[in-house]
This record gives sequence, structure tokens and C-alpha cells, in this order.
Amino acid sequence: MEEYTADTEKTELGKIQIAPEVLEVIAGMAASEVEGVAQMSGGFVGDIAERLGRKNVARGVRVEVGSREAAVDVSIVVKYGYRIPEVARNIQDSVSSAIESMTGLTVVEVNVHIVDVELKPDEKTLSAPSPTHSEEHVRVR
Repeated sequence: MEEYTADTEKTELGKIQIAPEVLEVIAGMAASEVEGVAQMSGGFVGDIAERLGRKNVARGVRVEVGSREAAVDVSIVVKYGYRIPEVARNIQDSVSSAIESMTGLTVVEVNVHIVDVELKPDEKTLSAPSPTHSEEHVRVR
């Protein structure tokens, strides 16, 4: 498979061309709507760009396409407590279904890269032991 260039379909009225960014947006939206996905991960540069105000729906998505087939790589952050293999399979199904139904291309693979786990807000910082617990000595008998 080669790097994606916009696919062209000719009809009697003219040609239909799908831009590469369209497939990335479709895949990004489909993946981000799956239960258990905390956020898409665009790497260091993508994360900085988003903090500066550039919203990128295709963040963390890379698409390769042949003439009629597509392969997708998706990088995500999973919410703590969700079964990672189940979330990944749901992403594969959702992305494949969305691209195939909206573009007519056949999706041959959807590779899901789990790059982090988002902890619950109260678990992000380790709580220091309370003074009463640090002064007590618990003995096991």
C-alpha cells in the first residue's frame, strides 16, 4: 500500500475526490466516540498545538490508502478501569464501519496504539498519609 493520495471516482457528471484529511477526521471522530477512550493522542507536537487553541479532530490518526483500500493507525489514551482489548476492538469496528460506509473504501486494517491510561482525578496525585496514621504503629500478631 502506498501513502494516501486523494482517491478519484469518475461519474458521468464529473469526478469525485476525497481528500486525505477527510478519512483522518472520520477515523478520529469514530474512535473518540468509543466508550473508554479518554482522548486521542497526537504526540508531543499535536498536544502542544491543541493547547495553543488549534482543535484537531484527526489528532492521533494516520491513514494509508491504495486505490480502493485503506489502513488506519489510531493512537489513544484509555480511561482507567476499562478493558483495553475490548476498547481497542470497539475502535477497530467503529473506525472500519465509519470509513467504509461514508467513503466506499475497504478498510483492511485498523491498528490501535494505546499510549497512556488516564487516571481518575483523585488518583493522579498521591495523597499523603494523614498525621494520625503516620504516628500510629500497627503491629501484626
